Amino acid sequence: MKEKLSTDVPYNAKVTFAGDHTGSGWCMKELPAWLKQSVETSGELFYGKPSGSYAMGGSIPFLAELEKMYPSTVILAFGVLGPNANAHGPNEMINLTYTKKLTCALAHIVQSVADN
Repeated sequence: MKEKLSTDVPYNAKVTFAGDHTGSGWCMKELPAWLKQSVETSGELFYGKPSGSYAMGGSIPFLAELEKMYPSTVILAFGVLGPNANAHGPNEMINLTYTKKLTCALAHIVQSVADN
C-alpha cells in the first residue's frame, strides 16, 4: 500500500505515513434465546420491522478487549445508521428520529434483562 501511494505522486505532493497500529476484530457471540427475542421484539415495537444484525465489529477492537476481560458476558453493540447517516464519513450525521427509537428499544431490552 505504501509503495502504491508513494510512487509517481502527482504534483510533487509530499506523502507521509503514520499510525502503524492494528486491533483485533470482534464477532458477537450467539445470543441467549430470551435476549434474541427481546431484541427482535424491540425492533418490531419501535421500528415496525425485525431488528437487523451483522454480528461483527471488525473496526471495534475495544469490544474484543472487553470480551477478553469478561468472557462470560454477552456484548451487544448498537448504532444508528438511518437514512443518509454516512457512517464514519466526513459528513456523518445522526438521524434523530432513528436515535429516539433506538433509545426506546434499548430501554425495552434493558428491562427484559432485568426480568431475566
